[in-house]
Amino acid sequence: MRDLNKAMIIGNMTRDPEIRTIPSGQSVASFSVATNRSWNDNSGELQKAVEYTDVVAWGKLAEIAGQILKKGRRVYIEGRLQTRNWEGQDGAKRYRTEVIASDLIVLDKPQGIGFNGNNSETPATATTELPDNVTATPEPVAQAVSANPAPESAEEIDIEDIPF
Repeated sequence: MRDLNKAMIIGNMTRDPEIRTIPSGQSVASFSVATNRSWNDNSGELQKAVEYTDVVAWGKLAEIAGQILKKGRRVYIEGRLQTRNWEGQDGAKRYRTEVIASDLIVLDKPQGIGFNGNNSETPATATTELPDNVTATPEPVAQAVSANPAPESAEEIDIEDIPF
């Protein structure tokens, strides 16, 4: 049986994405998503907690994130967990676990305009897929990207041709 490493988060952007380009020319977006949790403790008192999750997007998905994500936006992020480690300036070993995004969907609507800039009601979505043998490390070798392209059609559809 195969293992599973999948993360799904719905929350609010805590800051605008930080977009950078690595030496290979690939774009990388880093941002954070806050998720709220509430529960009743043993005495029945309502408790609340906020979890802040670091997210990294690569390639075309990073470029799209830089264009559509802003602080405060409500988003759905899907991806996998990855832990990096390094040695800090003080010599101590440091760790950071991040979600490496493969899909993102903006769940709210910006004021006065649709997600696609045309007053549509469809949420903005983006996807990036990595082959099983490729990981999103600081210098990825290859990446297949899909941003849900619209189907290509040379023929126009007239509203009168629709049978319902």
